[in-house]
Amino acid sequence: MAKKSAVEKNKKRARLVEQYAAKRASLKATINDSSLPQEERFAARLKLAELPRNSAPNRVRNRCELTGRPRGVYRKLKMSRIGLRDMASNGQIPGMVKSSW
Repeated sequence: MAKKSAVEKNKKRARLVEQYAAKRASLKATINDSSLPQEERFAARLKLAELPRNSAPNRVRNRCELTGRPRGVYRKLKMSRIGLRDMASNGQIPGMVKSSW
């Protein structure tokens, strides 16, 4: 089980990403619009830099929904490999069986 503080910090980052997503997208569109004057684009870059660091989507860590484990997480399932194996062994995932040969 991961530290509760690390899990909560990650949840806070995810909320910040959602909160600032529209503002960040509009600033990035302004920055990438080559028809605008250079000064306006530079001002948009400065505004983007003033946004909170944790509002950037790449700062959110993929964590297991069950345990909070940060590594070995399947994106599609939002579970770590260990949690997936435990659930499969207990028969909680339909159609999944532990392989043996």
